[in-house]
Amino acid sequence: MLKEFKDFAMRGNLIDVAVGLVIAGAFGMVTSAFVDGIFMPIVGQIFQLGDLNSAKYVLSAAITDPATGEITKPEAAILYGKLFGAIINFIIVAFVMFMIIKGMNNLKKKEEAAPAPPAGPSQEELLTEIRDLLKK
Repeated sequence: MLKEFKDFAMRGNLIDVAVGLVIAGAFGMVTSAFVDGIFMPIVGQIFQLGDLNSAKYVLSAAITDPATGEITKPEAAILYGKLFGAIINFIIVAFVMFMIIKGMNNLKKKEEAAPAPPAGPSQEELLTEIRDLLKK
């Protein structure tokens, strides 16, 4: 059973998928850092919203105890800034994946479009030619 698992795990396709998942995870972190650290602050500055990641619509404000200053009831808010960040992150990842797949499809088309070498004479044609040469 262990040998079967080893054969399964060491197949090329499974290893390719594992490498792809690791790269995708790393790429996701890079795009998240780009969106959260560069893109969203610029968009927030353009629309004069400050940090767009922290943009929210407060439904009810937090209630604090005046004597201790502790929050007795946390605020309820709709965090639409995080939603916009996630949507932008998704669009960037989807666009990059689209470009990669499109490039791979173009490479496949070029490989398929390469003309096949002309077919040589069939076995019967070769035998007929040899026979004719031997008759001479």
